[in-house]
Amino acid sequence: MINVFHIVSNKVWTGAEEYAYGLTSQLRNDKNFYVEVVCRKNDAVLTHFRRLEVPISILPLKGITDMDSPMRFARLLRKGRNVVHVHTFHDAFAAVMARRMSENPNTKVVITVHGIAKPKSNYIYRKLYKAIDHFIFVSQLAYDTWIKADPKFNTKKASVIHDSVMENPLAEPPIDLHKRLAVEPHQALILYHGRICPEKGIDVLLKAATQINKDLFKLAVVGEGKRKYISQLKGFIVANQLVRNVSLVGFQENIAELIKQCDFGVLPSIEPEALGIANLEYMMQGKAHISTNNGAQPEYVSNGQNALLVEPNNHHALAAAMKNLINDKEVRERIGQRAKADFDDKLNYGVFYDSICSLYQSLFKKSIH
Repeated sequence: MINVFHIVSNKVWTGAEEYAYGLTSQLRNDKNFYVEVVCRKNDAVLTHFRRLEVPISILPLKGITDMDSPMRFARLLRKGRNVVHVHTFHDAFAAVMARRMSENPNTKVVITVHGIAKPKSNYIYRKLYKAIDHFIFVSQLAYDTWIKADPKFNTKKASVIHDSVMENPLAEPPIDLHKRLAVEPHQALILYHGRICPEKGIDVLLKAATQINKDLFKLAVVGEGKRKYISQLKGFIVANQLVRNVSLVGFQENIAELIKQCDFGVLPSIEPEALGIANLEYMMQGKAHISTNNGAQPEYVSNGQNALLVEPNNHHALAAAMKNLINDKEVRERIGQRAKADFDDKLNYGVFYDSICSLYQSLFKKSIH
């Protein structure tokens, strides 16, 4: 049996926490693994993981200067075969120090690089990278960006494993978007979900909405963000007479059920996506969606086949794509069916989970340094 410890230290629920949550939910029922979560005392994160009824260790996790966390964590690593799976370099410091303190050579440290990042060149980080046993990159784009910045990086201890998504049966019941937005039978219900921030292109989406016949759609914007930016968006909505068409509905946990309610999704990210988890969520539910083409999306999205791709920060192109899906139900259904087939064939959670488990097991079969 392999003991797997997922360390998550963010104060808010992000894609990294969702990633760890999904793996934890599967590992808890896998006879080949024992799984435990290590996190801060933070209700925003703890509430989710407690539903899984797995062991949780609460530590300060304050970074490189925090010696208390690795000292306490080391006690859990002194016996057995252990994989410490971290999701930020901030937590990798604690994992590496805890392994050293535990004096257990059968403890391996794995990191999933969730974003598009370049390695830091200072001495401390170079030592950290060398101490990490394996790097998981969520896309080829993320891998290539890292490798190009550090040609001397040991590629034998790196893998590209596309992330996946699954429905969460423990999530809270969803709101009724049709009722909340008063969607008429002839109107298309459009959905955006994700962080509410400039880099996600929400302002571009709203500009595109001003170019569409207001009688033909309702748009639900799901997610959280900084109060100042949300106030700016609300001001734009009022100034452009979109109050009856656009609703900022805040954070919603049960995204899968909300996607089932919509006609199609829009993900107008300006900043390149390392993978694009939200894209996969529409594909899983067999829904068409519109996305920008400036990240890893083209690795699994084919324009006009299983989604529509547009240039980032171009509200005219985005509006044209939205009109296309609003006006042609057959097109969005065809795209949605193809998206579902592609997801089930290559991107489903079983493929992802098997890849992660195989990686965990390979760490103890041979040295990858």
